[in-house]
Amino acid sequence: MELESGSGAGDGAMRWNGWGDPDRAKDLPRAVRALLPLLLGRIRRPEAPVDLSAVQIGKSGLTEADVAALGTAVGVDQVDTSAEARIRHAGGRSTPDLLRRRDREQRVPDAVVRPASHDEVRACLDVAVERGIAMIPYGGGTSVVGALDPERGAHHAVVSLDLRRLQGIVRLDAVSGEAVLASGTTGPDAEMLLSAHGLELGHFPQSFRYATIGGFAAARSSGQNSAGNGRFDTMVTGIRVATPTGDIELGRSPGSAAGPDLIRVFLGSEGIFGVITEVRVRVHPIPRERVFESWSFPDFASGLEGLRRVAQHGDGPTVIRLSDEAETAVSLAQVGRIGKALAKGTSVVTVYEGEGEEIAERRARTSAHLAAAGGTSAGESAAEEWLRSRFDGPYLRDSLLDVGVFCETLETATTWSNLHALRSAVEIALKDGFSAAGAKSYVMCHVSHIYPTGASLYFTVLAGIRTDPLGVWEPVKARVNDAIIAAGGTISHHHAVGRDHAPWLSQEIGETGMRILSAIKRELDPTGILNPGTVIPLERTR
Repeated sequence: MELESGSGAGDGAMRWNGWGDPDRAKDLPRAVRALLPLLLGRIRRPEAPVDLSAVQIGKSGLTEADVAALGTAVGVDQVDTSAEARIRHAGGRSTPDLLRRRDREQRVPDAVVRPASHDEVRACLDVAVERGIAMIPYGGGTSVVGALDPERGAHHAVVSLDLRRLQGIVRLDAVSGEAVLASGTTGPDAEMLLSAHGLELGHFPQSFRYATIGGFAAARSSGQNSAGNGRFDTMVTGIRVATPTGDIELGRSPGSAAGPDLIRVFLGSEGIFGVITEVRVRVHPIPRERVFESWSFPDFASGLEGLRRVAQHGDGPTVIRLSDEAETAVSLAQVGRIGKALAKGTSVVTVYEGEGEEIAERRARTSAHLAAAGGTSAGESAAEEWLRSRFDGPYLRDSLLDVGVFCETLETATTWSNLHALRSAVEIALKDGFSAAGAKSYVMCHVSHIYPTGASLYFTVLAGIRTDPLGVWEPVKARVNDAIIAAGGTISHHHAVGRDHAPWLSQEIGETGMRILSAIKRELDPTGILNPGTVIPLERTR
């Protein structure tokens, strides 16, 4: 099939110093404003963010010869050394990233280079190796773990390799239920293009509107429909990658025993081994119907028990999500139900997709498990409201930062038998860390990805930090990472490793695991041009 193009995110689609479309930005709901002083005490309003035109950056480290060589690879008009382009590619969208975007002086890449094909990516890597230029693969710019920081490593310059011109469906095999998508295709574009053939991918992380297919693969993303559709890495059946030492295309058949599965080497590699240019994925017919139901539970423990029963009996909802007491309260406050927000209890959202009779059977089984664990059906409205606003959470974070409230997220996962201990360890680390800095905090938690043997825990923390939020957060985050490792959790369930989690990776996979990753890095990227310091700390690559 001929390549079908999508509309693309395009430069400037995301707010340069915040999340998403500036036109979607919203003020804090009045009820949330009323709740904040009760939770965090008096909050000092911060200074207004600096205007983009006032940001000060250093001169590009690229020489004229570097720029000319890159121009030969992609076309001179696709090598951008303008201040605005460099600032817009200065990092991801974690809270530390956004706080740094509020500073007058910022660290940025030396240029933005925009290839439009696998061959142009290959040519860019050849230039980078020859001329000693670091390259940061850049998709939608949604990383929250420092994977897009403009780190030069041992090189004289660093370039943001913007992949969003690699767009569209490369091939579609509707009979086999597979599509090959160019890596720069955004989530919305992928769904739009597939829908023309009556198909969908069905991968919907909160970053869906901006993140790209290549980014989903590179970070081992998990979407909100994971209970029904699985994680993104389970959807991948093939991959094409350009590495500094050669190209590779993987995924000859649906199943193989021809050695270790090398596709898995690149899923979760975050651009340190090569640049993903095409991803082959499973696709399925668009569901004909969607049914909603929300549930209430007296506490988090009973809600977890309900989710465990559903996960271990299989064939449940497409979406299932449990919010703890704190998150349930804030959710109610956002829709103005302040009285109920102060009450106790947890909430579960379920969404079923498919066809009528099949949905009814799955819903009946799920309802029986949730009721047996102490749940009470609460109708459709809360689940429908969640679906309408499920991609808008980061806008609320921007609003909180604007009024001086620190807001950040982190996630982990473990077995069902260890979930309570892990949740407690993370909450204690957060609260004690902020308390040591003289800041009140409020910790929320939800479960939105379940497996027969365990589940993820996703935390959102608010804190009333009076001065230097980055200086306060860094030791708190380190304390939390230590607590996660000590309590038997993973350092990341779906946010990836980046640079932020890299120092803890060896404690999770062991020294032998780190030697394996380092050996792959040396073989595929011997000069270390790709994303220096991400996943593998810089000191291990020298």
